[in-house]
Amino acid sequence: MLGLAVVALAAVVLFTIIGVLPGIVSTVGGVVSGIAGAVLPSPSPSPMLAIISTSPVLDAPTQAATNQASVTVTGSVPASISGQRAGITIRLYVALPNKAPVQVIEVPLGELPSFAIPDVALQPGRNDFSATIVGPGGESGASPIVTYVLDTTKPTLAISSPKDKAAVKGTSVTIVGKTQGASTVSARNAANGRTAVGAANATGSFRVVLPLADGKNAISVTATDPAGNAATVILTVQRGTGQLKITLTASASRISAKQLPSMLKLSAVATDPGGRRLAGRDITFMLSIFGMPPITVQETTNASGVAVFGT
Repeated sequence: MLGLAVVALAAVVLFTIIGVLPGIVSTVGGVVSGIAGAVLPSPSPSPMLAIISTSPVLDAPTQAATNQASVTVTGSVPASISGQRAGITIRLYVALPNKAPVQVIEVPLGELPSFAIPDVALQPGRNDFSATIVGPGGESGASPIVTYVLDTTKPTLAISSPKDKAAVKGTSVTIVGKTQGASTVSARNAANGRTAVGAANATGSFRVVLPLADGKNAISVTATDPAGNAATVILTVQRGTGQLKITLTASASRISAKQLPSMLKLSAVATDPGGRRLAGRDITFMLSIFGMPPITVQETTNASGVAVFGT
């Protein structure tokens, strides 16, 4: 074949001399191209860049509201993408209210389909995060949005009932008030160590029932909003009137002098500040009759809290 090429080139020179070169240029070119094709290898095709058509998925937080200045954003990519992790990165975006998304960070994809991006700073208020996959073929579409809300403000807390230093009858008190919606409300009584927990509804209204001890009860009420911010109000209530009480009755309120001697029976019921009857307590009776020295007698209340004196 090389010999034929030499002959062909000689013919080209010859025909050039006699003026017939244009007629054979294409023929010689074809022969030379065929020879080159037989001697040189065919060029390899250019590599095709794979276009990423799938998006990552970010994990939604259990509670969107937080009082922490930074969070760890987690998510995952399809297993097929993680198998080709060389040159693959995750690009994280954040969008603030009424603003376009901006890139936060870009990290390489690890060996597993899941990924975690720590210490992602939050701006006060709503933060909408999305992510894309970036590879040799370009950038994928954005993932569905997940939202974090940075809230560092304490909730308002107002107690409408009972009033501070109020007297309360019964063995418990019902605390009624208002705070931030969906907050957790706890009330603790320092007098007996008892705690009651409730929850505010969507409008912030709440009601908690707390057991009382005898006498004064110092109660702390704490509201914790969904972001973890807390506010506390302290109030004191008195179980009952704060004083012991005696109720005295007599078998007769009038006695006829013509019917003397006549028996008079006095009954006394002793109760504590909470209204409970007191058993085993000393009661002193004193009866004054005009023109006679006072009659003073001490009796003890029975199991029902009643003491009886007769004369």
